[in-house]
Amino acid sequence: MTLVAALLLAAGVLLVASPWLWPRRERPAHTRRDPLAPLAELLARAGVSSVSPVVLVAIILMAGLAGGAVTLILVPVVALAPITAVVAAAVPVLILRSRAATRRRALRAVWPDVVDHLLSGVRAGLSLPQAVAALADSAPEAVRGPFREFRRDYLRSAQFTESLDALKASLADPVADRIVETVRMAREVGGTELPSVLRSLSHYLRADAAVRSEVDARQSWVRTAARLGVVAPWIVLLLLSTRPEAAAAYNTPGGAALVAGGLAATLVAYRLMIALGRLPEEGRWFR
Repeated sequence: MTLVAALLLAAGVLLVASPWLWPRRERPAHTRRDPLAPLAELLARAGVSSVSPVVLVAIILMAGLAGGAVTLILVPVVALAPITAVVAAAVPVLILRSRAATRRRALRAVWPDVVDHLLSGVRAGLSLPQAVAALADSAPEAVRGPFREFRRDYLRSAQFTESLDALKASLADPVADRIVETVRMAREVGGTELPSVLRSLSHYLRADAAVRSEVDARQSWVRTAARLGVVAPWIVLLLLSTRPEAAAAYNTPGGAALVAGGLAATLVAYRLMIALGRLPEEGRWFR
């Protein structure tokens, strides 16, 4: 009886202290509203924000079903069909990620020029909305589209803050976030330090782009070796599976376990190689 009373007392104390020990963490509102938000952000980073995330989900499902069906028809190994279906379903996402990385590398060389043009507009006496809108004509061609949309949106609504939010969502780049938030802060609080801040930001972006380009070129062989190491064993497995005796062996429980173990080893090795050859990317802190 004493033990039961002690347990009940301990449980009560734990329940009383639980709000401080395990505080409730609210999820962001946009996460609750839209479960497809990560896909929408990936599409924006890849520069194809006009494509709906629902369309991307449909493409992923169709690619997975097609990959699994084709493998099951051509290679009579049941264990390979779900693996191929998962790989085929991941291909559209991998393509978008590659496109987003390529776009980010291309834009990394562009942002210093954007900052220089913005600084020139501020020095020429233009207001901040006018200086940002002028980038629709003076900015490098790779980013003129979003700035043209900003100019149309601002001329239509005259709401600078909302137009900046739309511009930031359209650019979907951490450096663009920093530039936009710098302009927003200068607009809201004023001050005479904006030219020096933009000049320092331009110098930093150029130095960062030069360092990243050099390191990325030196580590590209690591990523190439990782991709080759992932593809080669599975090509050999597909070739072996075309032989009836090998297909019969892989269709046994032991063969299926061997295929699953090979898949796990391949994924772990690939992630390790990619982690070794990847540079840390800036996060989007101002979304």
